[in-house]
Parts: sequence; C-alpha cells; structure tokens
Amino acid sequence: MTLLTFEDFPPGHFGHYGPRRVTREEITAFAAEFDPQPMHLDERAAASSMLKGLSGSGWHLCSIMMRMMYDGYIKNTASLGSPGVNEMRWMAPFRPGDDLTIDVEVVEARVSNSRPDTGIVTFKCYVRNGRGQMLCEMVSPIIIRRREAVANESN
Repeated sequence: MTLLTFEDFPPGHFGHYGPRRVTREEITAFAAEFDPQPMHLDERAAASSMLKGLSGSGWHLCSIMMRMMYDGYIKNTASLGSPGVNEMRWMAPFRPGDDLTIDVEVVEARVSNSRPDTGIVTFKCYVRNGRGQMLCEMVSPIIIRRREAVANESN
C-alpha cells in the first residue's frame, strides 16, 4: 500500500471504519485493570447508576477508537505522532455487544511553520454504535510528513 502523506488529507470526510464488536469480557477486563468503577464492572451496581446498565469506560472507548484509527489509516501514514488531543467528548455509554464504527473528517490541514517538511492535519472522529447513536467525538492533530520529504528520504 502507498504511504499516505500530508497532501493526501484535504479537508472533508476522510473515512469510515468498523464495525468492531465489543464484548462484556473486554469491558470488564479493561475496567478491572484501568477504571474499576462499579458501572464498568458489576451488572447490579451498573443498573442503579446514572448509566442504567453495564457500560464501558470512556477511556476504553478512546483506546478502541485509537486502534480503529491505526488499523484504518494511521499505520499507512507518514505520521510523526500527535501533539495531543484538542477535544474529547463522551456523549453516551457503550454497552456489551455494541458494534462500534468511526467516521473520520479532516477539519484542517496546514503546513508547519517551524518544520516545513511536515504538515499538521487536524482530524475529528465520531464513534457510533450499531444503532447510529453518537457515543463520542474527538478532535486531534497529527503531524504528517510531506510527500516531497518522504520522496527525498527514499532517494
């Protein structure tokens, strides 16, 4: 597959990835290790929580989203990493058996002022369950090498 460079990310819709099914076992295993709140671990406690049932941790959802983004396009991109996340919003819980999809939009692409052989592409990613319900959205920039810099490296 061809390596994607900065020039391959004009503003607009970029891609749709998934679905990825989430199991109860994954939710409770992640929670036990990283976010052991009762609504992520115990059916009874979760039923009486504001989430009204067992739900995955928002941090788990972020991890799943990152994996889907990596498998979908980042692994084939001349990425140098990200300077951080600009915005992360959780809108609804995800549940055991949910089929998760992500839509990726390029909201901005600009050449770096300090490193002109790279560009900064800002992505907005939306995660939905199989019913189309929005679960979260994230806005995050990624530093990506420009086509000419990649070509010069291979010469």
